[in-house]
Amino acid sequence: MDAALPTHAAMLRGRIFGHVGLMTGIAILVVAFACAIFAPLLAPHDPYFQDLAARLVPPVWQPRGTWLHPLGTDNLGRDYLSRTIYGARVSLLIGFSVMLVSGLIGTTMGLAAGYFGGRTDMAVSFIVTARLAMPVVLVALAVVALVGGSLVVVIAVLGLLKWDRFAVVMRAATQQARAQDYVAAAKATGASTLRVLLGEVLPNILPQLVVVATLEMASAILLEAALSFLGLGVQPPLPSWGLMISEAKAYMFFSFWMIAIPGTALGLLVLAINLVGDGIRDVAAPEGRA
Repeated sequence: MDAALPTHAAMLRGRIFGHVGLMTGIAILVVAFACAIFAPLLAPHDPYFQDLAARLVPPVWQPRGTWLHPLGTDNLGRDYLSRTIYGARVSLLIGFSVMLVSGLIGTTMGLAAGYFGGRTDMAVSFIVTARLAMPVVLVALAVVALVGGSLVVVIAVLGLLKWDRFAVVMRAATQQARAQDYVAAAKATGASTLRVLLGEVLPNILPQLVVVATLEMASAILLEAALSFLGLGVQPPLPSWGLMISEAKAYMFFSFWMIAIPGTALGLLVLAINLVGDGIRDVAAPEGRA
């Protein structure tokens, strides 16, 4: 009878592979990562090469389209498929970098506030409240306008502004984990505070951390696209989906595909990241699903 019962691993696999949203998000992310990693092999042309004689060539499904440029060319004659593929590198690099920087800051503050409480909690709560009083978009626009837009500046500014959600969620999760028996047992064995935090508390709040990380990664990609659209993010000629949309806005009534292609790629990537985060939450805590 016991042998016929499904094991925990089998139940977990069933929840993972049976979750349509999670598997859909993973499939889209796999494609995006493949484009980012193997961009030099997948791109048919140099994304920076300009050919003014072949500018504004439409996609292959339109009457004047050609298979030499399957997704057409932009206003400078650069191959749109190649720039779209290389744009995945920029978006994923910014998303992961911002997630790591903000996650390190916010998780450290949340762990300290939730575990120690008292004055530490009050200090962290004050810093979080002060940060929440500053609109992310306006502060990012002001800083980037003063310092100048570049890939490094965008990552640094967004990473230093988007840690508040990590801090709030990790603080609440740590407060719950601090009261558990495994933390008391670790303290009783003489484990150091750092050992308790990293070895007992952090692994048990990891699902919440992963969900917040996916949300912040998607948010960072959208913010970078917004900054690039306004001309204050990634600077040309670096292929960025937000910058591609900005460069194409003058042609939106005549060549709508120039906005639709990078916009669709951006939307699918953000959707995939959110689907993965939502799926991880459901798989890690199926009893909390609606």
